[in-house]
Amino acid sequence: MRALRFTNLKGDFFGGLTAGVVALPLALAFGVASGAGAAAGLYGAIVLGFIAAIFGGTKGQISGPTGPMTVVFASALAAFGGSLEMAMAVVLVGGLLQILFGLLRTGTLINFIPYPVISGFMSGVGVIIIILQLAPLIGVSAESSPLNALAALPKLFQDMNTQALFLGVATLLMSL
Repeated sequence: MRALRFTNLKGDFFGGLTAGVVALPLALAFGVASGAGAAAGLYGAIVLGFIAAIFGGTKGQISGPTGPMTVVFASALAAFGGSLEMAMAVVLVGGLLQILFGLLRTGTLINFIPYPVISGFMSGVGVIIIILQLAPLIGVSAESSPLNALAALPKLFQDMNTQALFLGVATLLMSL
């Protein structure tokens, strides 16, 4: 356990502030992408911060919502017909399994997974998130599952809101 040192206070404060500035919009976006709403993403990030502080084990640990968990949560929400209680049960079981795997030190097994497999998995998650966010980009209500979002693509462009599309594209261009 790391001892409390006030010599690190300035760095800890600015590190926490920077992580918060990055994590806040990310938490809101992942909450919306998961289908549970922006408030759920915000509350999830807050609770995760407390859990990571209690169970965390590294000096430079920053915890926050991630793309893969957003896809898992959105899938659970869709599989259980929008039941937030059942999706939260999936999250709880997943969290308990992560704690168990951490106690068993199974994280070292990642060394046996080839890099192309991890890269392919993360690329797949990215594609799923992009598919789910195409509808909001053009100002149409989003679908809850990737397959429904793909099936709705032809209809999306008929109902497109050009102002929302312009704003979304302008925002993307500014982030380059």
